[in-house]
Amino acid sequence: MDKYNNREIIKKSTFWSTFFDKSRDGKTKFSYRMKRWILVISIHLLFFLSFHIDLQILEGTLNGSRFLGFHMTDIYTTMQLYIATYHLPINMIIGTVTILIVYILVGGRSYCAWVCPYGILSEIGEKWHNTLVTKKIIKSRTFDHRVRHIFWAIFLGLSFISGYLVFETFNVIGILSRMIAYGWSVAIIWVVVVFAMEVFFSRRAWCKYICPIGTTYGYIGKVSALRIEWNDNCDSCMVCHDVCFENQVLEITKAKYKKQIDEKEIKTQYITGADCTLCGRCIDVCHEDALKFDFRLKDLV
Repeated sequence: MDKYNNREIIKKSTFWSTFFDKSRDGKTKFSYRMKRWILVISIHLLFFLSFHIDLQILEGTLNGSRFLGFHMTDIYTTMQLYIATYHLPINMIIGTVTILIVYILVGGRSYCAWVCPYGILSEIGEKWHNTLVTKKIIKSRTFDHRVRHIFWAIFLGLSFISGYLVFETFNVIGILSRMIAYGWSVAIIWVVVVFAMEVFFSRRAWCKYICPIGTTYGYIGKVSALRIEWNDNCDSCMVCHDVCFENQVLEITKAKYKKQIDEKEIKTQYITGADCTLCGRCIDVCHEDALKFDFRLKDLV
């Protein structure tokens, strides 16, 4: 993408062009999308190799794993298990605390953009969805993003009532993670159904409206150290809104807030919305370099 000479909105950018950025001096470099895909693929390649050739680097799945012997457990999985059984093994407690510390540092919903394997599929589905909308084959449907909190509570409630981890039956992330590590199962049909829903019905519906795992990490994200920082170079062009599927976190970039910001002489501000996945897509397209990653604790390091 050449953001300094073009407004890189979804309609104008080809999918593959989004994996590369051009700097102001014309040099080509990897975009944040490329970096994310490399990391996600690498993580799940390690899961695969650790199981199939006993590599013993990253063993297990995203629900529960060991990295070089250190336990890591998904927080929502732990919550479900405790509510269902009123018991937690010590290794799950250790693994959950480890993950909690990691995501307090690197940003709660960064899990969605930088770790989750379904995120890659969802981005492909998003491109297909936007193409169909542009060609007026389907309509773009949006809903209140806060419905995710209802799903979050419903799945925990089902675990409490049934004594089982009910969400794991529907968890496309867990299904994909297990399929990559251990081999495919008939559950992949459900992943295809969810993917089709995102392509033909609503852009990134699973991630935006349903997934309680992302919601859980979003709660952590409010206090996490790694954030997107906005500065007053912003000209409110709204290109970042176009590419962000959680664009409610970018309200500060809207023109109607410009006067308020100027009056208060605000030069920089962190994007602290819990829904931000820190995917970096807004940074990739900002031609004024008004957005960047920043570590809020850097002055203490």
